[in-house]
This record gives sequence, C-alpha cells and structure tokens, in this order.
Amino acid sequence: MSLPQPDFGVLRKAQRGDERAFSIIVRAYQVPVFNYVLRLVGDRALAEDLTQEIFLRVFQGLPRFSLRSKFTTWLFQVAKNRVLDELRAVERRPRAVVDIDDVPPLEVLDAPFERLEAIDAVWRAVEALNVDLKMALLLRDIVGLSYTEIADSLEITLATVKWRIYKAREDVQLALAREGIHLYGDDVAEPAAPAVAAAAEIA
Repeated sequence: MSLPQPDFGVLRKAQRGDERAFSIIVRAYQVPVFNYVLRLVGDRALAEDLTQEIFLRVFQGLPRFSLRSKFTTWLFQVAKNRVLDELRAVERRPRAVVDIDDVPPLEVLDAPFERLEAIDAVWRAVEALNVDLKMALLLRDIVGLSYTEIADSLEITLATVKWRIYKAREDVQLALAREGIHLYGDDVAEPAAPAVAAAAEIA
C-alpha cells in the first residue's frame, strides 16, 4: 500500500536535468498523484492539468531537493501547495457546480448493485469533507503515506494528522450511516477500518 522511494541513481540523474531519468519518476508516481488531485478537485480535465503542473514544479525544484528527505513526502507537499493555490483561485471565480459524474467511478466489474451504491456513497462522503480532512485522509487511505510522511507533506504536526484522519473517517462513516450503509457495523466512534481504502480496494 505504501509508496516506494525512487531509485537513488535515477533520482540523482534527474536532479542533474536528465529528462529520461525524470520520465521514469513521472511514470512511477503520476497515477497516485493524479488520483489524489482528482479526488480533491473533482474535475478530470483540471486534475490532468494540475498533475502536469505539479511534475513541472518537481522537475524545476529537483536540483534543490535534499536527498536526506523522502522524495514522496516532498512530491505530495508540492501537490498540496498547487492544489491549494487552485482551490483558492476557484473560490475567487464564479462557482460552477461540480457534477459527481465528472469524478470517474472506480473500475468494478460485475459487482452487485448494492456494492456499487456503497462505493458511490463513500466518494460522496469524501467529497463533502473540508479540504484539510480530505487531504490527510486521501494521503493515508489512497496514496498510502505513513502518518509521519503526511505530517511532513502537509507541514502539520503528527498529532494533527492523526486527528484529521480519525475525524475524516468518522465523518465518512457517519455520512454512510445516514444513507443506511453500514460497512463495518454501527460503532462509528471507533471506525473499524477506513471506508475509503475499502472502497478503493473493492473490485
């Protein structure tokens, strides 16, 4: 579930401007970055544009990147900053309604209708979270970063990370309960397992 770090030699070459080495890094991380951004902005075309911009910023910043740090931590820090810039810009523009259909469903083949409904409900609940809770939850349950990596990426304390993830999972399960969906029983105070991760794994 956790993201591996890039090969040290490839990373060093990319730092020196080797575009072939950097393309290896892009191929390794573009899917988790895109999925993370897509769930934050809810628009596929925008998520594609932002993902490209994020990797451009990473390429430009690589020469200054300290190899003593985890690459994935820094990568998602860059992603966080770019997404927050975009969300602030969106708030200043006339608000357009985001169609939930713009967020592609997870690929689930021959799944029972009830299961598809549950997955949709999970993503609707995630969409309703505030951006701070959503970022922490997605980095943990979708991207697979450790709590420490999330703290570094979001530039917050470890205690804050733990609280945000707990609160996000609790809010998701409460939202599911309101729709009559009980993935893990009724004990919302102690979420038995992250609903978001479960939805991502159902196939």
